[in-house]
Amino acid sequence: MLITMPSEPSPHPFSIAAPTKLDLNAIEACFALDQLVFAGFWSANQWHQELQSKSNLCFGYWCVEKPNQLIGLICGCVVAEELQISMVAVDPNKQQQGLGRSLLQALLACAKSMGCQEASLEVSAKNKAAIALYEQAGFTTCGIRKSYYRNGDNALIKVKRFCEVLT
Repeated sequence: MLITMPSEPSPHPFSIAAPTKLDLNAIEACFALDQLVFAGFWSANQWHQELQSKSNLCFGYWCVEKPNQLIGLICGCVVAEELQISMVAVDPNKQQQGLGRSLLQALLACAKSMGCQEASLEVSAKNKAAIALYEQAGFTTCGIRKSYYRNGDNALIKVKRFCEVLT
């Protein structure tokens, strides 16, 4: 009789290490995740520009089982002392697992270490999960862009200040 030991637990479906900085080598993976999550918010050329620019910060999580597949990403641009977050995308099958929160924390920490004083972003007024994530991270609503998205949704303008101005 052959006795087998229980197998090792299967690997976590995504890297539990810190998100990695994305570069031009990630264009196809970024484009594919954008297609999956947003039906192509940016073109391949726009992704090239995003990943090439020195003022942009992009981080992502790679799938362990499929090393060329991104399962989460975040991008932002540093302008003066402000981080402008342009995209947060998490594979729908991996949402509600803390990936978005981890990506946001990594990007905010990087921007703060670069001397940024605040971060801003737009989010659909109907995206309750994203709004909750941003509010938990300290973002507050400071304005609305009417019919901002292709589908007609309004965008909430959210801001997070890294430090208070002393007067």
